[in-house]
Amino acid sequence: MPTRPGTPRLLRQLNDRAALELLLSSGPLTRAELGEHTGLSKVTAGQLLSRLEERDLVTVVGEQAGGRGPNAALYGVVPSCAYVVGLDVLPDRISAGVADITGTIVAEVSADPSDHDDPVRLVRDAVGQACESAGIGVDRLRAFVIGTRGVVDPCTGDVRFSFDLPSWHNGVLAELRRDLGVPVTIENDVNLAALAERAYGAALGVDDFVLVWAGVGQGLGVMLGGRLHRGFTGGAGEIGWLPVPGEPLPTEVGEPQSGSFQRLVGGDAVTGLANAHGIGSGVASGALSDAGSVGDLVRTAVEEGAEAFLDELAGRLAVGVAAVAVVLDPGLIVLSGDVGRAGGEALATRVQDAVARVCPSQPKVVVSRVRGNPVLRGALVSALHQAREQVFSDTV
Repeated sequence: MPTRPGTPRLLRQLNDRAALELLLSSGPLTRAELGEHTGLSKVTAGQLLSRLEERDLVTVVGEQAGGRGPNAALYGVVPSCAYVVGLDVLPDRISAGVADITGTIVAEVSADPSDHDDPVRLVRDAVGQACESAGIGVDRLRAFVIGTRGVVDPCTGDVRFSFDLPSWHNGVLAELRRDLGVPVTIENDVNLAALAERAYGAALGVDDFVLVWAGVGQGLGVMLGGRLHRGFTGGAGEIGWLPVPGEPLPTEVGEPQSGSFQRLVGGDAVTGLANAHGIGSGVASGALSDAGSVGDLVRTAVEEGAEAFLDELAGRLAVGVAAVAVVLDPGLIVLSGDVGRAGGEALATRVQDAVARVCPSQPKVVVSRVRGNPVLRGALVSALHQAREQVFSDTV
């Protein structure tokens, strides 16, 4: 494989990139501190900062008192040098957020998609609302990422299949890119939740873990070696189809609710289990239209100390978690989704104990620690990575 020669231009680009990443993670810093952390001389660090200032990527944000002599200027990345958008697309709600290059969320809006089902128009309207709320033009965006419940083809980037969003079909991605004129990426929602967990949550900095999304539907985000594992067709993590003892195998793969593990722990199953234990008796089995209702049942069970219900629910979830642990041995399992988050530590501890009884690897099971919408947070993480690649690699 050919390598790029170490030209002065390339070395400046590498130094600039390292300095910008350092200022984001550890800043603000003085010129001397920047040189100390990067190994650059004060002269080279000063030239680097001047170059980045000229490109409006860094600026003086304060000063640091020292010993003798004047105070040293503190430098930080200019937040407004680039913006990104993340979206979480559901059948009944679209959530959109705008973040600046530092990762600070500057606007977040929700929209009702019931008026029409044109994906391009839905996204354009949501992005427009989010940018208006943030006080920026769409032309300031460097990237945005859309999270959906569908299976995303890793080769084309298009939604290959989505039961909940049938209008999201092959060709939508190209239409979005043409319409918005911005780099657009579509990603599975649970994969994005896993990215958020690694960036901000219970898997902070962990290279090998899985995120189990438990709610009306089931999903799995797999992080191996610090990278998402999507599978050959993009279907890695569709854990609802996992065959389990005592549950019938699906007869129609086009019907997501027919998966064996889905039958065991899905929305109807959790509702039926709760009713059997006298929890949320006012909610009829099969009447759930959103994950929040299932989460409310589990939250009520935790608040009421319904140990028998939680034990049985944990035992059911452990069937899927143990199967994943035996195959992947990730060491860390994060429970997310409305059921996982509502169950909290009470449910996570029970799942860990149940898995330990049937699985030799005995992974640690914890609850998600991502605040807010984990899919939206993950979409912004992914979009920021893309934007920083663009902005920070073009400084010379």
